[in-house]
Amino acid sequence: MVVRQVAVTSGTAIDEEFAARIETHRRDLVLLCYRMTGSLHDAEEAVQETALRAWRGRASFRGQSSLRTWLHSIATRVCLDPLARRRRTLPTAVTSVPADPSAPPGVPRFDIGWLEPLPDDELLPSEAGALAIDAAADPSARYTLRESVSLAFLAALQALPPRQRAVLILRDVLGWSAAEVAETLEVTVGSANSALHRARRTLEAGHHLTGLEAMSLRRPTDPIVGRLLDAYVRAWEADDIDGLVATLREDARLAMPPTASWYAGRRPIGEFLRRWVFGAGDPLRFRLTPTRANGGPAVALAERRPSGDWSPLGVMLLVIEPDGIADVVVFMDPEIARFGGP
Repeated sequence: MVVRQVAVTSGTAIDEEFAARIETHRRDLVLLCYRMTGSLHDAEEAVQETALRAWRGRASFRGQSSLRTWLHSIATRVCLDPLARRRRTLPTAVTSVPADPSAPPGVPRFDIGWLEPLPDDELLPSEAGALAIDAAADPSARYTLRESVSLAFLAALQALPPRQRAVLILRDVLGWSAAEVAETLEVTVGSANSALHRARRTLEAGHHLTGLEAMSLRRPTDPIVGRLLDAYVRAWEADDIDGLVATLREDARLAMPPTASWYAGRRPIGEFLRRWVFGAGDPLRFRLTPTRANGGPAVALAERRPSGDWSPLGVMLLVIEPDGIADVVVFMDPEIARFGGP
């Protein structure tokens, strides 16, 4: 348990009942911190710090608000300082020009903070039904649970200063009132409302959320999504580039952080795959295991070693529309145990 870990680290005795109450909110807090930071690793560290601060300040919790609200307030403040120095992004935001598929992809860029994927087992279905309704809020600004962890939404949040980001998440995702947000951020209600207005205007002006609800937020059991995902997996594993390209939309995009290179269009993506990924004549080189991440379909990617064992390569997040796959983001990170795979 998170609280027991930080209590042991700090050398304090444990109030088992209080520790258990905090632990029940762990996954809920991970989601909040993930939305704030764009990184599961950073989110888990922030939750550790939140638990430690809650433990140290437990005497100050007198029940004026719910324990959940109190913990969320602490977690929001924990995230704000690091966020002022860190911004996470995707390759399409680093450069506006797609890469040349005839040239080798760029070298990994570890000087850039990349957005990280979130396994769907971290999602809390109960949270979707726990949103408070503020009569003064704009209903059209509400985001469903899956929308609020999609890469499109997370990337859009990166356009906002940290405090505006916090206000938007607390108001439009978690459904907090302006008074609750103002108290958490230690500002006036007017300032909180102004920050929310500026955040919404920034996203709308940049068209960051255009088509968000229409993006592939369907469940993988959807017949159309299921067929396209199955065809994509079979083509990739069979070294069938033509079959793979046939699953893509004409305007599809492919990105592969930590390299800043990304490719736009069905034909350029096919050329890139043919030149730099496939072409070894081995239809059994890759194995793809369907999974779920960030509220949408994903596949864990592994490569067969000469010994016959499978070596994890990363995880692909797919945006699947009725007429084809619109986006593929391949996170090249072998630490994919949380996503499944061979």
